[in-house]
Amino acid sequence: MPNLKSVKIDPKEVAYYEKLADTWWNLDGPFWPLHKLNALRIEWILTQLKIQNHKQQPLAGMKVLDIGCGGGILSESLAKQGAIVTAIDVVEKNIGVATAHAKQNGLQINYQLVSVEQMVETNQQFDIVFNMEVVEHVVDVNSFISGCNALVKPNGTQFIASINRNWLAFIIAIVGAEYVTGLLPKGTHHYNKLVKPAELIPLLHADGFELRSNTGVAVNPINRSMRLIKPTWVNYMLMAQKNRG
Repeated sequence: MPNLKSVKIDPKEVAYYEKLADTWWNLDGPFWPLHKLNALRIEWILTQLKIQNHKQQPLAGMKVLDIGCGGGILSESLAKQGAIVTAIDVVEKNIGVATAHAKQNGLQINYQLVSVEQMVETNQQFDIVFNMEVVEHVVDVNSFISGCNALVKPNGTQFIASINRNWLAFIIAIVGAEYVTGLLPKGTHHYNKLVKPAELIPLLHADGFELRSNTGVAVNPINRSMRLIKPTWVNYMLMAQKNRG
């Protein structure tokens, strides 16, 4: 298995999240938008999977992978839904924070300091792969998505969430969120690294995936609320299913 330094990782991104790692579970800290978004996306995910979210553990027995898990916000929610969770990140401090928090809450989550490329080499595959708020931080989107695709079982599902690349997304998600309202720390996103849904979908199709659903997300900075909307001009989420073959 290659060393993390041998795979395509942006050291500036790693350094940025190392500095913020201790604040992942501060609900009033810089990651509060992710906590709000997490509640919204879990409901949407279960709906797309056609799982009754009133069940105590609707994901019971499902083997899932959380890519770029950060401090474990999504990972813990998935574990509470009954999923068998493997979660990976390339920021060592994130894995430490996530592991400690899961232990405090009595949750069994397999956290690993590995990249997508390293996971592919293990020949593991999962029922569901969660690729949430990661593509806008990677060096090579094509290679990254190819790796993510390989980690999904035939007939399995991949969820992707990111920020679109257009003038509206630039104004709202970068200028507005980072420099005007301060919803996110400055430097969280870089416009040239944002990825359009139209650029991701062909990469999914190339590996036998079909787009099953998509949605946009609107953020109200005044009352710190979020809601699902049809347009995917700014924040978006995609669900794609891998063909059996």
